[in-house]
Amino acid sequence: MKTTKTAASMATLVALFASTAVLHAADDEAKVKAAVDVVIRPIMEKHNIPGMAIGITVGGKPYLFDYGVASKETRQPVSVSTIFEVGSISKTFTATLASYAEMTGQLSLSDKTSTYLPSLQGTAFGDVSLFHLGTHTPGGFPLQLPDDIKTNDQLMRYFAAWKPTYKAGTYRTYANPSIGMLGVITAKSMNGDYAALMEGQLFQALGLTSSYINVPKTKMQDYAQGYTRKDAPARVTAAVLSSEAYGVRTTASDLLRFVQANMKMIPLDEKLQRAITATHKGYFIAGKMTQDLIWEQYAYPVDLNTLLQGNSNEVIYKPTPVTQLTPPQEPREDVLINKTGSTNGFGAYVAFVPEKQLGIVILANKNYPNEDRITAAHQILTQLGVKNTSED
Repeated sequence: MKTTKTAASMATLVALFASTAVLHAADDEAKVKAAVDVVIRPIMEKHNIPGMAIGITVGGKPYLFDYGVASKETRQPVSVSTIFEVGSISKTFTATLASYAEMTGQLSLSDKTSTYLPSLQGTAFGDVSLFHLGTHTPGGFPLQLPDDIKTNDQLMRYFAAWKPTYKAGTYRTYANPSIGMLGVITAKSMNGDYAALMEGQLFQALGLTSSYINVPKTKMQDYAQGYTRKDAPARVTAAVLSSEAYGVRTTASDLLRFVQANMKMIPLDEKLQRAITATHKGYFIAGKMTQDLIWEQYAYPVDLNTLLQGNSNEVIYKPTPVTQLTPPQEPREDVLINKTGSTNGFGAYVAFVPEKQLGIVILANKNYPNEDRITAAHQILTQLGVKNTSED
């Protein structure tokens, strides 16, 4: 009888601890949600944003919060299944695939482009190193390819005729053509199609179950309708190099998992983890920002004005002089790493601090100013980072 009472007491104690843990978890989530709500709801109202999805990782835990609707026509609510366009955040996946190809011996970022594109031997572009493509420093490209380039043959003629404006490695000119070609060359080195490699290998290896280059018909009901700044419906359309430069569609949950992978928070294949971490190497100093392989990093803590300046239209649209780091700066933990992304109908931002395992994903089905995304993220991360530090 005594044994039975002891067992019952132990069962009661276990149940009490379990219920207490659940209450603590609910309390933590409520605190995080309150910090997010107070920032995100005013932004939605200010810009008339139909829907947003926010992913947070703090204290080693992921949190997801959904707001508004995925479509103003259907009024379908944003949910964990809602797929958003992430624009140029796609470039970080291209960089990851290239880094993985290097880690597995299929290419070297120090190679010239002509190593993989023999038809461009003897041209200025053929002499550009791959790491220059991934750091926006090959010598000067426009943000977008000319509209009249519709085929691969036209693309190759464009690069064969290209003449650099600057010596490689002296100016940062943010551009889709350069990172797009890194994606093309990476796929070629891996003997595959870029979209197939992303969807069939990289996304699967990362455990991303709702990420696509081409959204399948079975998932179209989850694909949010985007809206321009003037509230016109818009979704990205396929174009030359669009997949490599701005073609990823994903959920807040998947993108947050990618952020966690960048902070070594989830179990991954060892070579893939090393490849992801290698994208955080610093190659150039551009003002107060360090240019990694697509990712952009800042010494942490970083003030809001510095982040706004580093992500400003001036830095995006105008050439920025850079200083090369030789050898490249090894990946650091005490930094904030970020990337913006936009299409005509969507706006996105990711930022994370590896040292604190603190990160944020902001997705919206409307294109709205970068400064408001960055300000929102900075406010939320600052509040949660301070709370997390005080609790450690």
